[in-house]
Amino acid sequence: MFDFVIIGGGVAGLGAGACLSEQGSVLLLEAESALGYHASGRSAAMFEPNYGAAPIVSLNRASESYHRSENGGYLTPRGLMLVAGADQKARFDADVEDLSLHPIPVEQAVERVPILNPQVLGFAAHHDTAEDIDTDRLLQDFAKRIRANGGRIVTGAQVTGIEGSGPWRVTAGEVHEARMLVNAAGAWADRIATLAGVDPIGLVPHRRSMARIPAPGGRDVRGWPMLMGVGESWYAKPDAGKLIVSPADAEPVEPHDAYADDMVLAEGIARYQEMVTEEVTRVESNWAGLRCFVSDRVLVLGPDPDVPDFIWCAGQGGYGFQTAPAASRLLADLMSGAPPELEPEMVAALSPGRLRR
Repeated sequence: MFDFVIIGGGVAGLGAGACLSEQGSVLLLEAESALGYHASGRSAAMFEPNYGAAPIVSLNRASESYHRSENGGYLTPRGLMLVAGADQKARFDADVEDLSLHPIPVEQAVERVPILNPQVLGFAAHHDTAEDIDTDRLLQDFAKRIRANGGRIVTGAQVTGIEGSGPWRVTAGEVHEARMLVNAAGAWADRIATLAGVDPIGLVPHRRSMARIPAPGGRDVRGWPMLMGVGESWYAKPDAGKLIVSPADAEPVEPHDAYADDMVLAEGIARYQEMVTEEVTRVESNWAGLRCFVSDRVLVLGPDPDVPDFIWCAGQGGYGFQTAPAASRLLADLMSGAPPELEPEMVAALSPGRLRR
């Protein structure tokens, strides 16, 4: 019997497994043939400490030292630049405050990103605290920690039955027994709960589409910041010498292997193109991921209030990678009874119990 069976091999499950493997035996089950296949493999890979609601910002800040120093660090400089048209001042001001940005002259913005159109650009703001996350290495290092602590990771292991609890019996090809069941199944987390006889939490997957385009005009884009339209209406980010452009869509969908909607992608590229001088003539590739939210758009971390040996690690939305170190540590602290590093009100705001009131 395992102490913990974890369902899901994305950043949520791997992070939880890395911390929980220090407390007991861990088995991680991933339905796909590779780890990080769904949302974790389709991330914008940014660390933006001011992005999200207050409990998420607390997790971001508590994760920063890990991201910056563990295993040589996972962060590299990027920066974030907010851009707006002349008629978008009110929304621009709100975003500047929410993201703790610093307004800069339009001329300075164009100097930094020369494809910005000075005839259209009305306002710009910037800060340097947004950084790229080496997401692939972070996933690999979490998996290494699990294995180094004697844990087992099985891919191609779709869960088809759950009986329990105390102990749980989880069928994924073969039957595995565990004291605690950790639900880190991403878009499928509510379905796993239902399979286990636990009330779902109202998790809704939202599609986020992305396209990779050539570097505009053949320019060297490596030093450019991430660009964001006001109201997160689109964003563009340098990636391997090219640009990733997203409409920042958030359409509610059923759990599935997501793919980009061509019309939505075209609309997002058009919003990006309104602010720049270079026309998009070719899309090299496109894809989509599922960002999953509950009603308050905050992560759900901890034991289910009605079934305490069923542990939620879900609702990461677009914050999974940047919150992973602190979210995983919080989960492990809750399992061991150690005092969490986060403030009690933040722990309560992340608890599954808030959704059962």
